[in-house]
Amino acid sequence: MKNIIAAFFILLAICFQAQNLERLSKEINEEGIALYRSEMASWYGTDIFRANYEKMENVGGYFSYIDESVPKCIFFSKENKVLATIAFPTNYNSQNAKLDLKERDFTPVETEYFTIRQIALATIKTDTIFKYYKNTNFNIVPLIKKNIKKVYVLTGPTVNNLVVFGNDYLITFNNINEVKDVEKLHNSLITQNITDEKVGKTVSGIHSHVIENWQTMTPTDICTLMLYQNLTNWESYITISKKFTTIWNSNNQTVVMKTEDYKKMAENILNRNNDNKTDSKKYAE
Repeated sequence: MKNIIAAFFILLAICFQAQNLERLSKEINEEGIALYRSEMASWYGTDIFRANYEKMENVGGYFSYIDESVPKCIFFSKENKVLATIAFPTNYNSQNAKLDLKERDFTPVETEYFTIRQIALATIKTDTIFKYYKNTNFNIVPLIKKNIKKVYVLTGPTVNNLVVFGNDYLITFNNINEVKDVEKLHNSLITQNITDEKVGKTVSGIHSHVIENWQTMTPTDICTLMLYQNLTNWESYITISKKFTTIWNSNNQTVVMKTEDYKKMAENILNRNNDNKTDSKKYAE
């Protein structure tokens, strides 16, 4: 009877662990997609704005957000007035984007985004945790979801044929827009060429995570993978840490598992392949 009870609790623990990992995978993936949707609006919005607006000296900055499922990119003046609103369809087809160059005030929602964006910008300039690297710049991505306010700071390349992971940060806020915490998501800057001189386009990639609070693939990793998906041949990508291994595939599915389980799985696959090679050799003889 004791053995049955013990087995039951072991099975319960395994199921609970699996549910936790599934929930973690879902949360990371959803946050990464939210970042991606904002960055896509900013990428294409910037191109459209520059092609249609001449007085660039008036521009104070920009940010993007999702307005009732509609991705929007907002450019504002140095006097904090909206100069342009670019609204996109969900597929981000620039030909179907709607450009409004009418100057106006921020909406209440836009004021919230603008406020934390500006506070994040000031924090970047004063907090020594932020590092700058050659041929890169910072992309400031404010997110507000269920009254939780945060700003991700991503590092983007300013040269071609390069994908950048790492040197990214998360700024979180309290309910009165004060900075609650500033943290690094990666320990360093990680780069990978889209096309390698020796092997051409690569089909996968991997990097490690060492920061204790960010042992899984980060939302910024997923955002970057999605942004460059059309430029690469990456069918999958892996991040590995002491605790967790995360696997992303080109269908934008993310799976988190314990690293010890991943290593066992990889070892089993390797052993199976070796056995198959041995059997093939026997038949050949």
